[in-house]
Amino acid sequence: MLGSANADLVVSVPRRPAGGETVLGGDTAVLPGGKGANTAVAAARVGGSVSFLGAVGPDQYGELLRSSLESAGVRTELLRTSSRPTGIAYITVTPDGENSIVVAPGANSDVVVPELPWESFAVLVCSLEVPVDVVEGAVRAAAERGVRPVLNLSPVTEVAPDVLALLDPLVVNEHEAASLAGTLPGLLDLGPKSAVVTLGARGAAVVTPEGVTEVPAPEVEVVDTTGAGDAFAGALATRLAEGDPLPAAAAFATRVAATSVTKPGAQPSYPTPSDLR
Repeated sequence: MLGSANADLVVSVPRRPAGGETVLGGDTAVLPGGKGANTAVAAARVGGSVSFLGAVGPDQYGELLRSSLESAGVRTELLRTSSRPTGIAYITVTPDGENSIVVAPGANSDVVVPELPWESFAVLVCSLEVPVDVVEGAVRAAAERGVRPVLNLSPVTEVAPDVLALLDPLVVNEHEAASLAGTLPGLLDLGPKSAVVTLGARGAAVVTPEGVTEVPAPEVEVVDTTGAGDAFAGALATRLAEGDPLPAAAAFATRVAATSVTKPGAQPSYPTPSDLR
């Protein structure tokens, strides 16, 4: 897994403030997060063999993230300590479980890809919040060595066409998909071999040259949607590494993501196989 590691500072609010407005919230919770670290923890929790490549700062938040990764079974020999502070995500959560997030990247801007034992990996999953050129270089290197590249293109950022053409799949949510293409099949016009679109409570859609396959999600009581997309990406990668076809991997990932939203936080909410709905 290649991506960001952030401390999530989470506060519950009755509603999102308008411009210039102050809204009183609940107590701040400090939780391990970041799209890359979240994806790694989610994959490890469902049985994946995972290494995480990222960067944290020499501070208490960095210690929190390293501990969370290791306690989930993620290998951290590729997690470097930067001189910059650990990335922080400022998250507000409304009563319906929806969230708004502002990210201060910090050490994530210092992520670099060292020489890697590519023969040890089956799938490379990348997410953004780290430098795009680092992600592009890693995807190219992985594909050259027979490792399946997957990119969670969130937040949406311009990626080189030759890199998009290597992805199998490109992973986005429905809002990101709408900003990239007019239709779901149109995502393949961007170049990837396949795409998976997460649809929130409706599940996911798998887009291949053969068509679109919808995967429904189980009905759950939503508590907090923070990190659900990362849970999906981690579970998807785990099953792809185990050889599942893309629709089957997406169906499993949908169950993992749905289960994760029934608890608060990102990494603390990620299920093991026995927890799945």
